[in-house]
Amino acid sequence: MHRFGGLSIDDIIQNMNDTRNVTDELKGLEHSDIVQILDERGVELEVAVENLERDFNMGTIIRNANAFGVRKVYVIGRRQWNKRGAMMTDKYLDVVYYREIDDFVADMKKDSRDIIAIDNIDGSVKLSTTDIPKRCVMVFGSEGAGISRELANKAAKIVEIEQLGSTRSVNVGVASGIAMYAWLERHHLQ
Repeated sequence: MHRFGGLSIDDIIQNMNDTRNVTDELKGLEHSDIVQILDERGVELEVAVENLERDFNMGTIIRNANAFGVRKVYVIGRRQWNKRGAMMTDKYLDVVYYREIDDFVADMKKDSRDIIAIDNIDGSVKLSTTDIPKRCVMVFGSEGAGISRELANKAAKIVEIEQLGSTRSVNVGVASGIAMYAWLERHHLQ
């Protein structure tokens, strides 16, 4: 039997037929095995999304969370969302729903997790110069409205992504990728 890089021809054919949005190393594995591998290499960062008005952005945030090793995403507010933007990545991490901000905040306090709001509102500090705790939950708001005042008031810190152009802000899905990568770079890539 011919083997290529440790794989048999049958393994290679099975992997080619696996159309799931997973990296090549995970192709052909059972869903539970993929989740176990991701749990083992997962990071301490958690992510929350507050009642997004544009469903595609929420899917993008969840897809980014998966890409950066986040194992838990909280959805605060509406439970329904269009999962298309997540490209099925939500199936490989834990999505927890909260109807009320106070319930979410109470659980984060019990878990000793700092709430870091990502928004460019008054009182925000610059991402490049602020310390983002290793044990935190980054919260992202709606594409136009941003984080609610109620949640912003309960955050340990509000962090903005510096920009040099004329636009008021970057898309919230893009912002989530920038912020999560900045956290990953500071806490896991050094």
